[in-house]
Amino acid sequence: MLYSIILPTYNERDNLPLITQFIHDTFTTAKLNYEIFVVDDSSPDNTLDVAKSLQQIFGKDHFQIVSRPGKLGLGSAYSAGLEACSGQRIILMDADLSHHPKFIPEMIAVMDNSDNNKKKVDIVSGTRYLKGGGVAGWDTFRKLTSCGANFLATFLLSTGGASDLTGSFRLYERSAIELILPQVHSKGYAFQMEILVRAHKAGMKIGEVPITFVDRIYGESKLGANEIILYLKGLLQLFFTT
Repeated sequence: MLYSIILPTYNERDNLPLITQFIHDTFTTAKLNYEIFVVDDSSPDNTLDVAKSLQQIFGKDHFQIVSRPGKLGLGSAYSAGLEACSGQRIILMDADLSHHPKFIPEMIAVMDNSDNNKKKVDIVSGTRYLKGGGVAGWDTFRKLTSCGANFLATFLLSTGGASDLTGSFRLYERSAIELILPQVHSKGYAFQMEILVRAHKAGMKIGEVPITFVDRIYGESKLGANEIILYLKGLLQLFFTT
């Protein structure tokens, strides 16, 4: 079994070496095959140069680069990575150290156990909102914003009981993400929410693993007023169309 980890990057030169090492250590310890695909949107901080150096260190079997001419968006970054990678299972996560790879073996175990129990799980989502999960490094405003956004989504949308609709740390069966991704049109944080809405509508089963989300150490958060407005627009659109 080959696991493909897709890391969209924009100004992540300081974080990329660390997350790459953490992924390598996690998969090596668990004796799992992996490949990392960095999808970089012409980061002005020269993330691409760092990625090229990492490719020399870890080798092309474990580290590949998709370089794109400009900031083209998260959804298309996932699509570009998915088209280039070879894994039977796909992991989507942030490159800014918010998602620690140490949770990946637990996510894999949930998916593997579902095979044994004949209750097939197609997606395993890392959640901040179950017992054992949480966040670290956020101020009160950020916590309230996140909890409020998640509450609105779970109240208004049908997602099969998923507890964290805006999180982006997920493990997918390749067939699942290949089916869903072309149907998703939302932008920003609503993008992750729409994936689970579409998955539930398609009859897919979603499993969850509690995770601790850690605020980025290097770089700046991309959450701002525009992202909040975009999320609310996406939420309302999904409410009226799904």
